[in-house]
Amino acid sequence: MRRIPMIVGLFVITGLTNCNHKKESHKEETQFLVTSPIVKDTSITKDYVAQIHSIRHIELRALEKGYLKEIHVDEGQFVKKGQKMFNIMPNVYQADLQKAEAEAKIAEIELKNTQLLADGNVVSENELSMAKATLEKAKAEVALARTHLGFTDVRAPFDGIMNHLHVREGSLLDEGELLTTLSDNSEMWVYFNVPEAEYPDYIMSKDKDEKKSVGLLLANNRQFNQIGIVQTIEGEFNNETGNIAFRATFPNPDKILRHGETGSILMTIPFQNALIIPQKATFEVLDKKFVFVVDNQGKVNQREISVVGELPDLFLVDKGLSEKERIILDGIRMVKDGDTIETEFVEPNSVIGNLSLYAE
Repeated sequence: MRRIPMIVGLFVITGLTNCNHKKESHKEETQFLVTSPIVKDTSITKDYVAQIHSIRHIELRALEKGYLKEIHVDEGQFVKKGQKMFNIMPNVYQADLQKAEAEAKIAEIELKNTQLLADGNVVSENELSMAKATLEKAKAEVALARTHLGFTDVRAPFDGIMNHLHVREGSLLDEGELLTTLSDNSEMWVYFNVPEAEYPDYIMSKDKDEKKSVGLLLANNRQFNQIGIVQTIEGEFNNETGNIAFRATFPNPDKILRHGETGSILMTIPFQNALIIPQKATFEVLDKKFVFVVDNQGKVNQREISVVGELPDLFLVDKGLSEKERIILDGIRMVKDGDTIETEFVEPNSVIGNLSLYAE
């Protein structure tokens, strides 16, 4: 009867010993891969929401009041400089021109008669001068009437694409009424906003005096086939958004871009001696990024970092980490702040190579 408890106790002791042995073995076998940041010259491509505008986009308006007699063009049509687009009923203005020309003819005849009388000392020099002034005034009335008549033909001021028609034939037009708009799409102005935090990096860079090249990503997620040049920066920041507007000019030889389109500017920004770490070594808490830093005794310390740029699977860090420090690469979900762990160091270049990424 006494042997049974002894046997049971023996099994319990043996089981506890085995469990402890397994735990110790497991603890010994668990090693965390750690690495260090790598420092390289690299560049990132940032995108900015952009608005695309024609280099010239104007309103065409009626210069005279009257009925719209003819429309010679259609919406979306390419027109050449000087091409007739609209014709406003010219009858009244034609009559005004004829009347002015007749009055000018009368004034010319009166001047000739006065000149003959002046040559015979019948009239004074003042009367001759008055006759000359009357003729000049009549000629000015002719020029004015001819100008008004010319305003009845609305012609394209430059090569461009005609947009939406705001009137139809037969419409009664007021002076200044909008007819359509005309866009010169030979070149395009693309506006985009740069945050205040990024503006100093651009304006203080050593190549700030050189024209910066940018790309344009269209709404179909394909890049435009021409390269743009940043030419101007507005003079002040928007107090509401904290942004400042840049303007890039793109050639548009195939007339692909149209006024009013949207897209994204792609700007390559160089970073010298950038501190680069794998994204997989980071985690987020309340929109802040952290890494686990491991000291020489294997103690884990949770550290907040500041990310200044992003590459595929890589982060560029500007605050919170130094080149010589070691960070946990794998298994960050298995540790917590203050733990002591066994580590195996992996060279940073090897880590980057295994990610099949390149930092130029």
